[in-house]
Amino acid sequence: MLTEFEKQVLEVVKKIPRGKVATYKEVAKAIGKPLAYRAVGNALAKNPYPIKIPCHRVIKSDLSLGGYSQGKEKKKKLLEEEGIEFEGEKVKKEFLFKF
Repeated sequence: MLTEFEKQVLEVVKKIPRGKVATYKEVAKAIGKPLAYRAVGNALAKNPYPIKIPCHRVIKSDLSLGGYSQGKEKKKKLLEEEGIEFEGEKVKKEFLFKF
């Protein structure tokens, strides 16, 4: 069972459109808890609907991938399939989504 915080995180993440990414910090800000970016990561790790709630679209503030339940390579592949481009191992800034 998800906590209220975890539900809020998942609702916000559903708003990230295909072809865009948001940082853990931006997700935390969007739910009114700007310092809870680590808790956002923990909430996403509990995502019961990874197809419906695109947690692969959430990355670290330095634009690197961060974790993913199916591994970083799978996360990168999913993002590339959505048209997201990388410079080395980091997402290009133009793909950042602002809430």
